[in-house]
Amino acid sequence: MADLSEEIVLEALKQIIDPDLRKDIVTLGFIKDLKVDGGDVSFRIVLTTPACPVKEQMEAEATGIVGALHSVTSVKVTMDAEVPQGRGIANNVAVPGVKNIVAVSSGKGGVGKSTVAVNLAVALAKDGAKVGIMDADVYGPNVPIMLGTGYNQPKVENGKLIPIEAHGVKMISMAVLVPLDKPMILRGPMLHGVVRQFLADVNWGDLDYLIVDMPPGTGDVQLSLAQLVPVQGAVLVTTPQEVSLSDVRRAVKMFEQVNVPVLGVIENMSYFIAPDTGNRYEIFGKGGGQRLCDEYGLNFLGEVPMGIEVREGGDKGVPVVVSAPDAIQSAAFRKVAEEVARQVSIEAMKPELVIMRKA
Repeated sequence: MADLSEEIVLEALKQIIDPDLRKDIVTLGFIKDLKVDGGDVSFRIVLTTPACPVKEQMEAEATGIVGALHSVTSVKVTMDAEVPQGRGIANNVAVPGVKNIVAVSSGKGGVGKSTVAVNLAVALAKDGAKVGIMDADVYGPNVPIMLGTGYNQPKVENGKLIPIEAHGVKMISMAVLVPLDKPMILRGPMLHGVVRQFLADVNWGDLDYLIVDMPPGTGDVQLSLAQLVPVQGAVLVTTPQEVSLSDVRRAVKMFEQVNVPVLGVIENMSYFIAPDTGNRYEIFGKGGGQRLCDEYGLNFLGEVPMGIEVREGGDKGVPVVVSAPDAIQSAAFRKVAEEVARQVSIEAMKPELVIMRKA
């Protein structure tokens, strides 16, 4: 029987396959700081997102496999995460320190896009990721209200705007740069300048994810964002009814034309659970988001039910994932956040572009 060695431990760990990337965790370079000291084995498993839904399962599997090896007396597994740098678009210039830019968009207004963007950002931050949110919905910049930051202007240091922070998320918005009662009257070139300023003139620091809350529709801001920076992917928000779905179809085609991958679709306001009876009502119809995904071969990222907790959280500046963590809406947003993080990692680690990280 060969003496216990790092090579034997790594060979055993090749049994564990990442369910999304479909390769073993050794080949993917997830095993770090492996040490074998007599019968004591320790190592880190570094996943591609802190929001990984199979983190505990993978830890248990690794502990069991290594613990069963001959001569092993103890196993210490530390779970960690390192979000990969997004591959983006080759000709665009990355924002310093920002690994992945994710656009949250919708074909039309009124579907709760900003609510989804804010709760997605906060849920990712609560999972341990470094997150920022850029409120690019210049005609209806509501993110400061939803995060409870007020309208105090951001500080300027060394010629850069310093994002305002709330609930673990860095934020910048047109709403904190102009007077509250000033109308947003902007044309194409001006919009392009706003997007450029939010990307180039803001000190975002180190971020795993920069969530961009886009204006509804398929206009200048979407085009400017795609032209200026490497957008890792777009998340589309819809409601179940056909009038919303038809507009989202246009958004799908628009992102295809500007070479931005669509990471998937979130169905918001999917249903309502009556608090007095517990009955479920599909007020806006049923299954529209899933049908859209089936039609275009997209990922269905999840459905979020309606609830007064969501509205109250947004009005008070405390997103529902913080104000009511046990609510079904919070659970839905956390699941959606995991799915978005998962799709970002899959996109970043695609075989034709990835360079495997060595242990």
